[in-house]
Amino acid sequence: MHTAPMARKFIKRGVTGVTVAVFAAGLLMGVSSSGLGASKPTLSQAEAALSKLQAQVDKLDQQYDQVQQELAATDQRLTVINKEEDVFAAKLADEKGEIGRIAVTQYEDGNINASLALLTSGKPQEVLNESSILLELSTTNTAQIDRLRSQARELANTQALAVRTQAGIEQLKNSLQGKKTNLTKLENQQETLVAQLTPAQAALVQPGAGGSTTAKYTGPTSTQAEKAVAFAYAQLGCPYVYGGTGPCADGFDCSGLTMEAWAAAGVSIPRTSEEQWDELPHVSTLEPGDIMVFNGAGHVGIYVGDNELIDSPHTGLDVELVSFSGWYQETYDGAVLP
Repeated sequence: MHTAPMARKFIKRGVTGVTVAVFAAGLLMGVSSSGLGASKPTLSQAEAALSKLQAQVDKLDQQYDQVQQELAATDQRLTVINKEEDVFAAKLADEKGEIGRIAVTQYEDGNINASLALLTSGKPQEVLNESSILLELSTTNTAQIDRLRSQARELANTQALAVRTQAGIEQLKNSLQGKKTNLTKLENQQETLVAQLTPAQAALVQPGAGGSTTAKYTGPTSTQAEKAVAFAYAQLGCPYVYGGTGPCADGFDCSGLTMEAWAAAGVSIPRTSEEQWDELPHVSTLEPGDIMVFNGAGHVGIYVGDNELIDSPHTGLDVELVSFSGWYQETYDGAVLP
């Protein structure tokens, strides 16, 4: 499966991929008129409708991946915010204790006669609200009062940010669920249409027909590209899962597989197929390890030589070794090298 090195030409192209900012509702527009009416469509209508549905699935899958990235980043941000909140709360408690000690000393000296209970118990904001007491203290303890107010503001701002961040996380989770629901609807429509086609016809209008899940890699693993190919072979038979980046039990989507294959070779690449197409160098000749891009940058697979690639096609299929023919050849955009 391993080909000898070839002279390679790198091409940097200003390619604008299919935007991932398309709303799921927009993706569903027009599908009902794509050969899914009450009467049974002709073969050509079914093929055209299935091709359109595949493009829509790919676009929505890209959006799903991006929202997952946003959710992961927001989760990390909330973790940082919670740690900051703990730090500010501890500092505020320390400052409050210091102010309490100062107040007790001044009270014992007869300098103030207000209730010290307000300074030594309750919420920090309650202490800050007692401006008359703080004013008396601040005449000789300005630095301590300023620190108390500063820590109270920091803590209040951090708590508010945590609330907003948590709300953002819930919105992202709802967005993921909505996109997954729409993906499922689109793929159910695909299955209905595929049932009307022969295997040969289906291979022309969607990825993943007639592939192998049992092939073994016996080539070298001395280069990064070879390591990426070896990893891809090891995932044959793993399930396709929306947004999946492995391990095998958790499944892969198409770009999750290519990203993890190159990660296994020690190379970090973008998450989505559109980003991989836009940000990685384009090549004019294929060699094992190259990422093959299809269908308006909506789908990717990893080239393994001998006119074959490994792909995680779509729901219902596993990671497969497939021939570079049919749908793959018809929708091929080009290749990139990490």
